[in-house]
Amino acid sequence: MSQFLWQAFVTLFVIIDPFAVVPMFVALTRNETIASKRRTALKSTVIATILLLSFAFAGDKLLDAMSISEPAFRIAGGFLLLLAAIEMVVARASGIRSTTGDEAEEAAHRDDISVFPLAIPLIAGPGALTSVVVLMRQAEAMSLKASLGVVLILMGVLLITYGSLLIGDRLMKLLGVTGTNVLTRVFGIILAALAIQNIINGITMVIKGHISP
Repeated sequence: MSQFLWQAFVTLFVIIDPFAVVPMFVALTRNETIASKRRTALKSTVIATILLLSFAFAGDKLLDAMSISEPAFRIAGGFLLLLAAIEMVVARASGIRSTTGDEAEEAAHRDDISVFPLAIPLIAGPGALTSVVVLMRQAEAMSLKASLGVVLILMGVLLITYGSLLIGDRLMKLLGVTGTNVLTRVFGIILAALAIQNIINGITMVIKGHISP
């Protein structure tokens, strides 16, 4: 179980990528007071947490209701994570785990950016939501402790994200845009490997006959 939990941590940390959210946060809150920045950071993290936990506990039931089998969701999730990984490696926004150009322009004119684009899609994007559902479905097949472990890991990653936003200005001075992109590319390579493994696992389950929801 420890190996599974470690993989869960790496997956969630890489796909949420607490440091990649910082440049957008700093840019969109550059004219705000420190107190206002803290409120925005807290609100966006809380909203993302509620959304991700909702998917963690209800996503599996939704798949069953729609008769979507675990192999199908693993394969689809793997492809989605692979797209996110490619976006991370080439440092180009496609909307999978970041905002598109049009979305970024719209966000620049918003008074409240905590829901969009911070909570969605920068923190709780499609890749993160998919990963949470896949990991929880795997954990439920193992034990209650494994499920609890995934939830605690998710909360830990979100706490790191919140901390990164709070010290966003200092992080940007330390890492800069180049440093952030380097980290994101490294995380992208790791995520690509995890995505391929998800696809392989899904195909293997189909071959073995585990195709029922």
